[in-house]
Amino acid sequence: MLDLTQLARQMQGMSKHLTREAQAASDRLKAAQNLLTEAQKHQEELIESLNYWVDRIPFHPAIPIDQLDSCFTIQAPPAAHTVFATDGSQIAPNAHEIAYCYLINIGRVVLYYGQSRHPILDSVPEIFYRPEDLYISRQWGIRTEEWMGYQRSISEAIALAETAREIATIQGDNLNPALALVDGSLVYWFLETLPTEARDRIIEPILEAWDMIKVSGIPMMGYVSASRSSETISFLRLQGCPYNEPDCARNCPDFGQVDKKGKIKQAPCQISEPLRDTVLWSNYLKPGQRSPLWRSRSRILDYYDFDSIYFCYVNVGTEIARIECPAWVAENTEQFELALSIMLAQVYKGYGYPVALAEAHNQAVVRGGDRTRFFAMLEDQMIRAGLPNVGISYKEARKRGSIA
Repeated sequence: MLDLTQLARQMQGMSKHLTREAQAASDRLKAAQNLLTEAQKHQEELIESLNYWVDRIPFHPAIPIDQLDSCFTIQAPPAAHTVFATDGSQIAPNAHEIAYCYLINIGRVVLYYGQSRHPILDSVPEIFYRPEDLYISRQWGIRTEEWMGYQRSISEAIALAETAREIATIQGDNLNPALALVDGSLVYWFLETLPTEARDRIIEPILEAWDMIKVSGIPMMGYVSASRSSETISFLRLQGCPYNEPDCARNCPDFGQVDKKGKIKQAPCQISEPLRDTVLWSNYLKPGQRSPLWRSRSRILDYYDFDSIYFCYVNVGTEIARIECPAWVAENTEQFELALSIMLAQVYKGYGYPVALAEAHNQAVVRGGDRTRFFAMLEDQMIRAGLPNVGISYKEARKRGSIA
């Protein structure tokens, strides 16, 4: 039981801390705005400097494609267009349950606008129970529960690609403008810490799925809500560098080290950190506008087999969302702007969040009743197969029947 009296005393100290942090955040924002103003005057020089000193800079700033002072108004989408999305949910493996297995449920949504066609809303479940599914990740020191999450990302990408192929095949040459939406980032940050063989098993089928979407001629975008990225802030660090050459290894050799007081030493160019990109761009973008386009230089993109991931920030009215897309979308200006218009319309229709992504989540989510019925079906099948000692562990049974 939660002791609210003790909690209230702790919250008093927390409120004072947050007040100090709010003032510090305001100071960091002013510093970032000053750096942005100066960086606009030297944008090309900063990019050249980054490309030359890239091996001596330990952080990974994104590269601006448009002028830093640009704010673009997103146009309205065409009346007839199609939006589709996938999302996943799961039942995690539990050693105390009837059987050690896990389930991934992929929700799929296809919405047709101005075409007099019924939407598609369905889900596809898949059970993983074979030893190669459950224990293959152990050789790399990855828990089964963690591997299940990676498998879910693969299943979502494959389902999205298959949907794109179906839409392109059915509509043929008369394909109306369409958009494939992904919930979250297209930059899979978690891959960076994985062993090479494990990483290849995850990224290869995802990239193959993205190739299928590219072949279908349909643009793809990732919608990142409440982004914590600071890639554009990192670019401004080049402007904030007080040295003639941004040779971090020589100029700031103790950068990132911990001093005697336990504080991490910061370089002079970090005056605006840990400010997030969304906070900076919220002061420049009006509702319906996007920021300059940027090319990500995240280290994990070295494992992708195409140029890069591009992104921009969009004021969707309720928040500053980070919108990502592959190079083959960003480099086609007409396709990119059309995709952005459809994306923004989705946010308006969903009252602050893309309706296709919200509905895909609703199709995918596994509720408590679904979980109970799943294990009931599994128990019935095991009894029919003549397996002995079918049932949950005593620990699980005791927790479910607690007298407290």
